[in-house]
Amino acid sequence: MRQFTVELEELNQKLLEMGGLVETAIHRSIRALVAQNPEIAEQVIRDEPRINRRQMEIDDLVTGLLARRQPVARDLRFLTSVLKINTDLERMGDLARHIAQRAVTLMGHPLGQALVDIPRLGSLVESMVLKCLTAFVEGDDQLARSILPLDDEVDALRDAIYERLLTVMQNDPALVPPAVDLIFVARHLERIGDHATNIAEDVVFLVKGVDVRHHAERLENV
Repeated sequence: MRQFTVELEELNQKLLEMGGLVETAIHRSIRALVAQNPEIAEQVIRDEPRINRRQMEIDDLVTGLLARRQPVARDLRFLTSVLKINTDLERMGDLARHIAQRAVTLMGHPLGQALVDIPRLGSLVESMVLKCLTAFVEGDDQLARSILPLDDEVDALRDAIYERLLTVMQNDPALVPPAVDLIFVARHLERIGDHATNIAEDVVFLVKGVDVRHHAERLENV
C-alpha cells in the first residue's frame, strides 16, 4: 500500500504540472492578443505538443494504476477524476493554441473597443482556471462550488462581445475579418470557462462524492 500511495502522489504532481502548463498557455495567449505580440503567440503554439505529451503520460499512469491496484472508494474517485480533469486541461491547451493562432492573424488590425470586453472575459476565465486548480490541490469543495455560478457570467460577457462585434461588422464591412476572429476568441475563452467548471464539478465529486453536474445534487432532493 505504501508504494500505491507513492504512485498516487506522483500522479497528483504530474497533474499539477499539467495544470501549470495549461494555465501559462492561457495567460500567454490572451497577452499575445492584447499586446499584439507575435513572439508570445508563437511560444504558445510551440508549447502545445508538450501539453499533449503530458496528457498521454497521465492517462497511461491512471490506466496502469486501475489495472494493477484495483482501487476502491476515494482512491477510485481520485483516479477517475484525474482522467476527466486531464482531458479538460488538454482541451484548454488546445483552445489556448487556437487563441494564439487568432492573435497572429490579428496582428496589425485595429481592434478598438472590442478589446475592452475580451480582456475582461480573459481575466474572468483565468481566475476560474486558477481557482479550480487551487480547489483540487487543497481539496476545497467550497472553493470549487464558488466557481460554478461564474459560468453564467462568462456566457453573459461572451454574448455582450458578440453583440458589440456584430455592430462593428454592420457599421464597417472592412472590419468583418478581424471581428470574426475576435468572435472565435470569445468563443474559445467561453469554452475554457466551461472546462474550468467541469474541473470544479469533479473536485466536488472527489472531495464529497456528490455529483453536482446539471444541478444533479438539487434534483436528488426534489
